[in-house]
Amino acid sequence: MRPRLLLVLPKTSYRGDAFLDAARAAGADVCVASDRCHQLDGHYEFPAGSFVIDLLHPDEAAAAIARDARERPVVAVLGAGGEAAAYVAALASRLLGLPANPPEAALAAGDKLLLRTRLATASVSQPRFAVATEHESSAVIAARVTAGPGFPCVVKPRFLSGSRGVMRADDEVELAARLARLWRLLAIPELRAHGGDAAQSVLVEEFVPGAEVAFEGLLDHGALRTLALFDKPDPLDGPFFEESLYITPSRLADDEQARIAHVVAEAAHALGLIDGPIHAELRLGANGPVVLEVAARSIGGLCSRALRFGTGLSLEELLVRHALGHDIATHTRERSAAGAMMLPIPAAGVLDEVTGVAAALALPGIEDVVITLPLGHRVVPLPEGSSYLGFVFARGETPAAVEASLRAAHRALGFRITPRLATTD
Repeated sequence: MRPRLLLVLPKTSYRGDAFLDAARAAGADVCVASDRCHQLDGHYEFPAGSFVIDLLHPDEAAAAIARDARERPVVAVLGAGGEAAAYVAALASRLLGLPANPPEAALAAGDKLLLRTRLATASVSQPRFAVATEHESSAVIAARVTAGPGFPCVVKPRFLSGSRGVMRADDEVELAARLARLWRLLAIPELRAHGGDAAQSVLVEEFVPGAEVAFEGLLDHGALRTLALFDKPDPLDGPFFEESLYITPSRLADDEQARIAHVVAEAAHALGLIDGPIHAELRLGANGPVVLEVAARSIGGLCSRALRFGTGLSLEELLVRHALGHDIATHTRERSAAGAMMLPIPAAGVLDEVTGVAAALALPGIEDVVITLPLGHRVVPLPEGSSYLGFVFARGETPAAVEASLRAAHRALGFRITPRLATTD
């Protein structure tokens, strides 16, 4: 009998098809528990037996998954995108007695305040931090920051990802302006509902100068395996922190890469994570790697397309096979260099035209250009925005060659964005 896998798939995930294809390639039957709305049903064919859950109510969502799985047994419940899906998958797995992260650990990984608190208790290297609430005066918060993290500092929401809402402040005046801007963002009803209690306060962290890297790993019974380490060649010094280039393998020295893996393992242990994917962001500070974030999920967006393992397995195939209990120890990342560019949004408005795609695809090393936002779509840059224009993928002999290909492709692309005029009744 074919094993059955249940995917917890958010409606906003870029990677639903990749996980579904991975499950089928692994010989598993698959169903989806998703927070999809009815409009999606006319455009996307979900596997038979799929059903709707509400990720805003994780206990109820997990209970619904458990009820379905008791009637139609599954061998694993796998979160297929985002922290909310990872938490619901952990809750459902506990109800069903399946291997997974403890729900408390998955919850802590998805809440930056809980993350900071657990890492501080375990003395894991991380930025100094303070907490601010909306109704405190700017003078009170500034005094707390001066005594703690200090300036420059970074203001960030507890629950959003992709650098959304993350801003640097160099002094008290900027801090007050950044906090006011963040509170306006968190006042959006959809975000307020999504964040729950985590929308009631924000973090103010020490700004750590230095290069930034992204670590992709996999936990198996608490042991951390490195899948890939990405360099981020562009400086991320603010005032906003829009990520763009991800290049692997890292050009860092082997001993520095080993220190990064060691710190991520310490952080995962401090959080209580034991099973499944890990995505971590770190700064290389003056005294070594500093943990910015550790998520109990794999890399976001479409960036996973830059990774291949063994005989050509995708990252999604690797994660699905791990969840199904397959032996994947011999599946290591390919030897060639690879990378992805997340295409930044340069201005707010309406995306009216994209040019240069054919020219970009013709460049050496470029494998694909994917524009993910449709024409006529409103675009919003960071820190308020939550999307990129699309992604570019490249492979080459060296990381430097991949970086050059991606930069050339970006130069070849053009985006016409028409400012959206305010209207009055």
